[in-house]
Amino acid sequence: MQIGKTGAAESHICQAYPDRVEVRGLDLCRDLMGRMSFTEYFHLLLTGRKPTETQRDFLDLLLVAIAEHGMMPTSVAARMTLAADPGSLQGALAAGLLGCGPVILGTADLCAKLLAEAQAKVLAGGDAKTVAEQMARDIKSAGGKAPGFGHPVHRPLDPRTERILELADQRGVSGPHVALARHFRLAIAKVWGKPLVMNVSMPMAAVLLDLGFPVNVVKAIPLLARTAGILAHLAEEQVNPIGFLLAGKAEEATAYRSDQPGDKV
Repeated sequence: MQIGKTGAAESHICQAYPDRVEVRGLDLCRDLMGRMSFTEYFHLLLTGRKPTETQRDFLDLLLVAIAEHGMMPTSVAARMTLAADPGSLQGALAAGLLGCGPVILGTADLCAKLLAEAQAKVLAGGDAKTVAEQMARDIKSAGGKAPGFGHPVHRPLDPRTERILELADQRGVSGPHVALARHFRLAIAKVWGKPLVMNVSMPMAAVLLDLGFPVNVVKAIPLLARTAGILAHLAEEQVNPIGFLLAGKAEEATAYRSDQPGDKV
């Protein structure tokens, strides 16, 4: 019995033949290898289209911006996994990627959905500033958190955010979604009663949407970027292992309390 919705049994990505590999209708060896950068190839794989020069440059920029952010839980989990099983590089990488959720990696996908919804309201006749403020009020009244706002380290500004917006303006990429991101920055400050840091997830989503990326692929960009960062940590772990040190420090920092009757609390 089939469970859930399915599509046609076909794929448009790749097929291997005895004498060649075809990717998105192109010959891997003749058309792509030696002719296309990995960033361009990633765009082709993801969207089915070769990127424009601007799409390539900003995809590069965003991959660089989000790849690494220090000794985060994603890299710590990967390092400790490799320490426990030094032969499982793929398992350690997977362990790190499994923690790449909205708290650690960011909310670029949620920001993209928010911006796309806001833009739809604007296209239906709404004023961008009013739309952003009303959506901010709706989030706040529902007890939610505004995606793309807040950061535990970068205050009062996230330097990555400001650099992305600066380059988007300089290179003529800023469009309606970047404008909405800026409206949301002002709206969130007004509704929350204080300015909140616009973190890197919001301009990342805005620029990608203005460059024509579909909403559903936005999360792929930080995931690919963080894969590179985790692999760097694992390469370092192989020559300078600290995984067990990290695990030991976690144990030292955690107090044990027995639940047995009569134990001191």
